[in-house]
Amino acid sequence: MSVRFPKFGIYGLPFLLLPCLLLGAGLARGADDTPAKADQAAYDQQIKPLLQQYCYGCHGVKSPAGGINLAAFAEVTAIQKDQTTWRKVLTQIRERNMPPQSVPHPKQEQRDLMVAWLTHSLDSADASLLPNNPGRVLIHRLSRTEYNNTLRDLFGVDIHPADTFPADGGGGGGFDNDANTLFIPPVLMERYLDAAGKVLDAAKPERICFVKPGKGVTKTAAVRKIVAHYAALAFRRPIEKAETDRLMTLYAQATQRGEGFESAVKFTLKAVLISPNFLFRVEADRPITDAYPVSDYELASRLSYFLWASMPDEDLLQLAAEKRLHDPKVIAAQVTRMLRSPKSHAFTESFVTQWLRVRELYTSVHPDPNRFKDYTPTLRDAMYQETVDFFDSVLRDDASLLTLLDANYTYANEELAKHYGLNEVTGSEMRRVSLPDKRRGGLLTMASVLTLTSYPQRTSPVLRGKWVLEEVLGSPVPPPPPVVATLSQDDQPKEGLTFRQRLEKHREKPQCASCHNRMDPLGFGLENFDVTGRWRTEIGGAPVDASGVLTTGEKFSGPIELKQQILARKDEFVHNLTEKLLAYALGRGLEPYDLPTVRKITAAVAKDNYRSSTLVREIALSYPFQYRKNL
Repeated sequence: MSVRFPKFGIYGLPFLLLPCLLLGAGLARGADDTPAKADQAAYDQQIKPLLQQYCYGCHGVKSPAGGINLAAFAEVTAIQKDQTTWRKVLTQIRERNMPPQSVPHPKQEQRDLMVAWLTHSLDSADASLLPNNPGRVLIHRLSRTEYNNTLRDLFGVDIHPADTFPADGGGGGGFDNDANTLFIPPVLMERYLDAAGKVLDAAKPERICFVKPGKGVTKTAAVRKIVAHYAALAFRRPIEKAETDRLMTLYAQATQRGEGFESAVKFTLKAVLISPNFLFRVEADRPITDAYPVSDYELASRLSYFLWASMPDEDLLQLAAEKRLHDPKVIAAQVTRMLRSPKSHAFTESFVTQWLRVRELYTSVHPDPNRFKDYTPTLRDAMYQETVDFFDSVLRDDASLLTLLDANYTYANEELAKHYGLNEVTGSEMRRVSLPDKRRGGLLTMASVLTLTSYPQRTSPVLRGKWVLEEVLGSPVPPPPPVVATLSQDDQPKEGLTFRQRLEKHREKPQCASCHNRMDPLGFGLENFDVTGRWRTEIGGAPVDASGVLTTGEKFSGPIELKQQILARKDEFVHNLTEKLLAYALGRGLEPYDLPTVRKITAAVAKDNYRSSTLVREIALSYPFQYRKNL
């Protein structure tokens, strides 16, 4: 089971709130106390009594439901060692799934305290308490994007056969390259066979049959060279003679049927393109129980599918053949080279549009066409592309990752620029545009994000605040209570109250306040942007109130000051981005044993002034990226 790391205090509040909670409980450590003693004291004096009162009835010594006996954990270190069990407990408490509805429940402040303490204790576990495990990715089928790009680089074709394949699902990491969800339904095998034929027909004959029979070269010798060449590239490793021999039997069958040279070659290569060695990124097990480094060819594939969403190129394969890819200096040089390649655009688009969810602009986001007539398909395309091009620029320029939160430029064409009130851009081509002020700049104020976090007829401070917490700060928000009243779908004043005033009354309800006090202020800071991200100064005839007060007491107003508040939490942002990018690179959801790696990477990034290349390089050099373990 993949476990998402909970973050930073009460339902993900900044960790600096935890000392306040412990002070209130009389548990803050004195000057002579160690953090470990303080954690144990907090557990013994405050947390364990709550567990005894609300949890031990079902998960105690006498009745360990599901085989989980929480009473057996007397020491904090025991809790930190069993991350899987206690992160499940944390999730159940945070999302109010436990205790069951039929038994007494803790008060909200008690629940908050348990969540805060558990989050802190689990996230601060010493690396020595966690298993040294690089994890294991199940056999990894090529995603639709990877399939298209691999065929492009293999045969030089500009077609996208995988676009008609069934959609890839997102796994524990939240990305469609997660190996755990890339299974093969029966219909997909039929599509693979059809796609292989189309690709080979679309490829230039001289590219496929690059060896011609003639003087001194028999047809069989020519075909063997062609087949061995393409099989090695398609399988992303040296091909064995026995594999070539098996493929050559297909060529013989084709010629026996009377097919010509080129047709018989294509028939043989078709078998290459439906082979599991092509469709899956195969990594060989070794007969040992400990973790071991992946081979150089396997590492070449990990790098290429991470940064290009495609097969390794000649340089990577040559380094693999020379067994040089495990050299940290070589890896660093390759990361720099690969990020500068135009092929890295596939990585930036795939990653950022899934991380920030802007793909939803093409599926579930539909602003009311009667109220927002300017929201056209071409404007939507420009919004989407702005996000991709901006993220891509941060990587290509090796800029600080904090640029993602606040920048003095963006990317726009004429239509998007006018939407933003910028009048000096002409034409449909996207280009880098300087911003005249700091109201815009960075991911939070992009029209793509502002649109997907709105309802069809009105903005939603709740959705926008939730998006900031979860996608930017990595701070999960529990689902709402089962029965909760919903607000109207428009933002016009009703009964003498503005929409904000109605929302604030809604937040007064005890069952709603805990989460809304976290989400809503962040969303209010973006209220100057309407449903499609256009700047506005009033709502329903009343001035926009874009002020907010965070749960930690800081006050702000408008997007400029909101971005300053988010930048003050830059380490949370970088921690979350590291988790997201590591999960994407590994093709799996992160597990508790990945926590030391996340910490190591974020420390290196902070030390290097948050340079974007440092994040990518450290992931490529990381233990789980370069090692694997058998099941």
